[in-house]
Amino acid sequence: MAAVSLMMMRMVVVACALASGAVAQLSPTFYDGSCPSLQSIVRSGMASAVQREPRMGASILRLFFHDCFVNGCDASVLLDDSSTITGEKNAGPNANSLRGFEVIDAIKGQVEAACPGVVSCADILALAARDGVNLLSGPTWAVPLGRRDARTASQAAANSNLPSPTSSAAALVSAFASKGLDSRDLVALSGAHTIGSARCASFRSRVYNDTNINPGFATRRRQICPAQGGDGNLAPLDAQSSVKFDNGYFRVLTSQWGLLHSDQELSGGGVVDSITARYARNGAAFAADFVTAMIKMGNISPLTGGNGEIRGNCRKPN
Repeated sequence: MAAVSLMMMRMVVVACALASGAVAQLSPTFYDGSCPSLQSIVRSGMASAVQREPRMGASILRLFFHDCFVNGCDASVLLDDSSTITGEKNAGPNANSLRGFEVIDAIKGQVEAACPGVVSCADILALAARDGVNLLSGPTWAVPLGRRDARTASQAAANSNLPSPTSSAAALVSAFASKGLDSRDLVALSGAHTIGSARCASFRSRVYNDTNINPGFATRRRQICPAQGGDGNLAPLDAQSSVKFDNGYFRVLTSQWGLLHSDQELSGGGVVDSITARYARNGAAFAADFVTAMIKMGNISPLTGGNGEIRGNCRKPN
């Protein structure tokens, strides 16, 4: 009987280990032996990029988000179109707006020189997103690593999976839930809009048609974004500061200064209003929840083990 009980206990331990395997596959120490200079190379590359153009921190963070929401964090968003691949760069949510590819290319080149064939583009993008946030006065965190790169991309999935700037709060909650992210993750990750800018094409409808918008703010943004033309004109997502990572984004939402319709949907009596109000009052709470949400998002369907590959060039499969 004792032998049977011992065997059962061992089976439970093995089962638990297998069940936790998907979570345990990624580790912040994954490259400590194979590429010990990785983190310093990525940090240096991002520091140079952000020094040249502070907006680049937000651009790389957006790249990471748009990668993870389309079939997982597998660097598929970095792939160029080819005779065999219809990439994600020209999907509706990405065309003429995603940027920073050359920054990742440059960092990848330096990593390859130091540790050839070892580090995935997906992991470089995850680290670069973290460093971009931190270099703009945001938090830092230990990034779980060990992702591998996809050999293909899906423009159709990019068109269907990425939330729209015109989304309602309910639609946003649903889109994030489909990726295993809850309402707190949604609001915390939306706080990434405390840095960066948006194109007129993304906020024109908001400033001309929405009623839950500060009238003076709408007037000022109409000067940047005419009713016709000027689609590429930029305005800061956070009217207080677009180059400092803080909780200012949530404070402007409580004053109906949200630039995108989807931004303002997070405040004003909706399903996530209490979370937004908390972050507006408490920047430390926002920063802590943002880190948690970034790690969760980075764990969306990673390719690991023998799946995928380690691309030599982030723009094309090997």
